[in-house]
Amino acid sequence: MSTAELVNHRPGRKLALSAVAIVASVVVFLVPFAFIVLTAVKDRQQSALLDFSWPHQFRFVQNFIEVVEARDYMLVIAFINSTILTVASVTGMVVLAAMAGFVLQRRKSRWNPFINFLVLAGLIIPPAVVPTIWVLQQFGLFRTMPGLILIEIAYGLSFCILLFRAFVSTIPRELDEAAIIDGAGPLRLFFGVIFPLLRSVVVTVVVVQSVAVFNDFVNPLYFLPGDKNATVQLTLYNFSSQYSTQYNLLFMNILLITIPPLIMFLFFNRQIVAGMTSGAVKG
Repeated sequence: MSTAELVNHRPGRKLALSAVAIVASVVVFLVPFAFIVLTAVKDRQQSALLDFSWPHQFRFVQNFIEVVEARDYMLVIAFINSTILTVASVTGMVVLAAMAGFVLQRRKSRWNPFINFLVLAGLIIPPAVVPTIWVLQQFGLFRTMPGLILIEIAYGLSFCILLFRAFVSTIPRELDEAAIIDGAGPLRLFFGVIFPLLRSVVVTVVVVQSVAVFNDFVNPLYFLPGDKNATVQLTLYNFSSQYSTQYNLLFMNILLITIPPLIMFLFFNRQIVAGMTSGAVKG
C-alpha cells in the first residue's frame, strides 16, 4: 500500500471506529435509559409486561405523586439523607486526600513505599463488612450517619489520594520555597498556595465521588439500616417484594434517583476529563 493510500485509509478507519463507538454507547446507555422512561410512565398492568412498547396511556404525574408519597414521603427523607451523606463524605475526601497527596509527593522518606502500599491496598483489598460493623459498634457509630460518612471517606480515600498526588507532582517546588521564604507555615502553604491550584482535580474528585456515594447501595444497607436512615438507593425496596412488584413505580423511582448524577456528569464532563488527564500526562 502506497503512502497516499495509507493516508486516505486512516480517516476512513477512524470514522468507522467512531461510528462503532457511537453505536455501542447508544446500545449501552441510551437504550436502557429509554426503557426506564417508558416503563416509568406506564400503568401497572402494562409495566408488568416489561416490554419495550409505547405506553397506552401516560401516567407520569400520577406515578410521580405515588412514588413521592409512598411510605410517608420516604423518598424525600432519603434524598435529604443522601445529600447530607454525599456532601459530608466528599468534603472529607477532598480535604484529607489533598493534604495526604501533597505530603506524599513533597516529603520523601523511608516510609513512603509502605504508605504507597497501604494506599494501593485500599483499592485492591475488598472491605470486610463484619469486622467493620464490630469496630463501628465499639465506637457507638453503627446505625448513625457519622459512622457511614467515615466509611464512605475511608473507602474512597485511596483513589482520591492517587489523583491528588499525581497532580501535585505537576506543581513547581519553587512555589513552596517562595511561600516558605515569605514566612508561610505548613497550613498556610497548603491552603493558601497549593490548594487553589488543585481546582481541576478537585472538580474531578467532587463529581466522581459524589456520584459514587449518592449511588451507593451496599454501604447504607450494611452500616445504616432502618427506614428513617434510608438513602435513595434503598428506596427501591418500596415497590419490590417477593410476591408483587409495581414496576411502573419502581422504574419511576429509578428515574428520579438517576437524574441528579446524570445532570452532574452532563455539566462537568469536560472538567472530569481534564482532572483525570492533567496529572497523568504531566506527571
